Amino acid sequence: MADELVYQLVCSYQNRMQSYAGMGILDTWYDRITFDRLLKEETSPDIQKRIRRSIERAADRTSEALLPKLAELVGDKWTILDAPPAVFHVRGQHTLFDPDDDWMTAKNVDEVAVKVFKEYLGTLAPDRQRLLSHFTLHDRAFKVVGVGSVGTRCLIQLMIDSHGKPIFLQVKEAARSVVGRYFKCPAVAHEGRRVVEGQRLMQAASDLFLGWTKGPYGRHFYVRQLRDMKLSPQIELMDAEVLGKYAALCGWVLARAHAKSGGLAAEISGYLGTGDRMAEVMVGYSNSYADQVEKDYERFVAACRSGRLEARTEVDMAADFRV
Repeated sequence: MADELVYQLVCSYQNRMQSYAGMGILDTWYDRITFDRLLKEETSPDIQKRIRRSIERAADRTSEALLPKLAELVGDKWTILDAPPAVFHVRGQHTLFDPDDDWMTAKNVDEVAVKVFKEYLGTLAPDRQRLLSHFTLHDRAFKVVGVGSVGTRCLIQLMIDSHGKPIFLQVKEAARSVVGRYFKCPAVAHEGRRVVEGQRLMQAASDLFLGWTKGPYGRHFYVRQLRDMKLSPQIELMDAEVLGKYAALCGWVLARAHAKSGGLAAEISGYLGTGDRMAEVMVGYSNSYADQVEKDYERFVAACRSGRLEARTEVDMAADFRV
């Protein structure tokens, strides 16, 4: 089944790239992959039902819907709720930072934060700056990031407008790219800017508040909304048919991003051709990658059992903070 999913993804990428190869660059930039478009192309009633359900779920994933789940009103100020180890105030009683961490030793955190936020505002268009000027800061806290960003810093900032409506901004650390570590690439002055400009170039519609800034200790960050009707597909709940459709969609999205950012859809399509060679190669690569992940995990488990590494489950860590 795994091989078939990879095959579907690669074939989708290949076919969509062939379509973009016949489009003008302006048409490619205007192209949108929308829910309505997915509904029109889908013939399965079950898949159509799932798409409509996703539309409903996405519409509910907003800062306003998140506010009562992530914060509480104390007097006239909203405060983010500590939920360690996932969310906690850096200098609060539930902090997981060591006393000598640079975030803990800063003399005036608020002053530093104002400077960092001001630099971020300078990367936005004037109309976005004006929009954010209607919001007032209420609270900020640390948020543990996902697997792809393990070890990096991330803050969430809660701001409220004059009508009591919220916006959650996420300030994520941007490390040096993997490509930049192993290949000779042009120098990058700001990793956060690299991430933002890459997203703006590849995405059809980037986050309204996408920008970048630099922390007081030299770390590079980029900023976006914490929730802006974004969806996280529950892959573990998908059957083979739905997972195959999702794989094909991923192939389409990737093809569009490459065609838009590089402007070389015809060259890429010509390189891939119309045969199965690329799909076969990627299936082999995927199997090798999966084997390597299993080997790495075995080494990780062995290191934990021997005491060389300390590992605790999220439930175990959370238990430390229960009263």
